[in-house]
Amino acid sequence: MKTVLGVDPGTGKCGLAVVRTDGEKTEILARDICDVSGVGLRAHELVQAHNVQLAVVGNGTNSKAVQVALRESSPGLSLLIVDERDSSIRARERYWECTPRRGWRRLLPSSLQVPPVPIDDYVAVILAERAISAH
Repeated sequence: MKTVLGVDPGTGKCGLAVVRTDGEKTEILARDICDVSGVGLRAHELVQAHNVQLAVVGNGTNSKAVQVALRESSPGLSLLIVDERDSSIRARERYWECTPRRGWRRLLPSSLQVPPVPIDDYVAVILAERAISAH
């Protein structure tokens, strides 16, 4: 069983997600969005709570600073840097899968809609799942 911490680094905020798989079934254990200044502490809390051994970090905006924060807060944690290409689009799709559209939103295709809340945590889920499927 693998448990992975996905991290979507950003300028002001970061998405975090803990994803576990047994090879057949993938489960999202935690999702969170935190201020970039607190990403090390929040990641450490998630690592401890879920016994995470690997963090998957997107290679986009502010990635280097987030990597440093993760190394300082959880020195034994392995880091894997992954390509963030198309992760926001997939995260938007995942958001609408997990949050059924109501009212007038049901009438428009989800691809034409922007979620009403930040989806950085869903991006972190997508990044973690990419790493899991690649290994």
